[in-house]
Amino acid sequence: MKLAKEIVQSIQEAKNIVITSHKSPDGDSIGSSLGMLRFIRALGQDATICHPDACPSFLEWLKDGDEIVDFDADQDRVISLMDNADLIFCLDYNGSGRMGKDMGGVLLAADGKKIMIDHHPYPEDIFELSASHPEVCSTSQLIIELMVQSGNEKLLSQSIGTPLYLGIVTDTGSFRFSSVTARTHVLIGKLIENGVEQANVHENTFNHNRLDQMKLRGYAIAEKLEVLADEELAILSLSEMDLERFNYIKGDTEGLVNVALSIEGVSVAILMTEKDGKVKMSFRSMGSIVVNKFAADNFDGGGHMNAAGGISFLSLEETIEKVKKLAPTYFGKTHA
Repeated sequence: MKLAKEIVQSIQEAKNIVITSHKSPDGDSIGSSLGMLRFIRALGQDATICHPDACPSFLEWLKDGDEIVDFDADQDRVISLMDNADLIFCLDYNGSGRMGKDMGGVLLAADGKKIMIDHHPYPEDIFELSASHPEVCSTSQLIIELMVQSGNEKLLSQSIGTPLYLGIVTDTGSFRFSSVTARTHVLIGKLIENGVEQANVHENTFNHNRLDQMKLRGYAIAEKLEVLADEELAILSLSEMDLERFNYIKGDTEGLVNVALSIEGVSVAILMTEKDGKVKMSFRSMGSIVVNKFAADNFDGGGHMNAAGGISFLSLEETIEKVKKLAPTYFGKTHA
């Protein structure tokens, strides 16, 4: 990260700092935001985190008293904070559209200096500084690199390192994706040396499942899973009625698409969840199989080669049929 010292200088010169991330927050967006917040404080400054929507329940423990202002719940406050900011961090996203139309518009209208730190390809040209590294497994790893490369490794602490460790763990499927490198493990070692208790992170994140959550996941696999053998594709689909039946809350389907991907003979998995008149889609793949192009071409989405997201405004049934019709062109044995 060649911009590390310039980014730290911008922090030290700023008066009002806001940290933003993408809509539908995940472990990396929450982890990198909290890690950045605590790093900024360690530099003697302060900041406010403003996200488009609420933190998933299974990640609430990471906040440890720190506030994440939710645009959906408090639009006026977020608009005021961003309008008055002279420095805005844009973490784990590469364009305003990833924040949703409304908050994305607030970002574009804001006068503050915008610094992007992200690992998704093809960033938009709307940032004054861009630390764009698609080859890196997570934005949380980039925040550690920021501290190391700027000469501030001595500020690493358990408080800063814990959310960054969580961000890396969740964005790498617990270190099993090809984006994990030797450098990732070197930096993880630095976190552990500075007090991060990795066993506690896994315990707090993955071992506190609600009964309804477990029933929903079991139902999804037993009743709603389809495997298209020729396309090596697994589809999991959950209707709004399914979610209501099991008292769904945000985060209940986290990682479920990876369960489908683990099936023998499957190299691509798609999770579809229907809510509020649209279908949210998560795509995962193995090896050289590209899912971000499939998402971008057909479902207003994007992301990484092996992990992407998208959205459909068709019904759930129509979305499933659309996927089945398109799949032979992109995936599996029938893919030309």
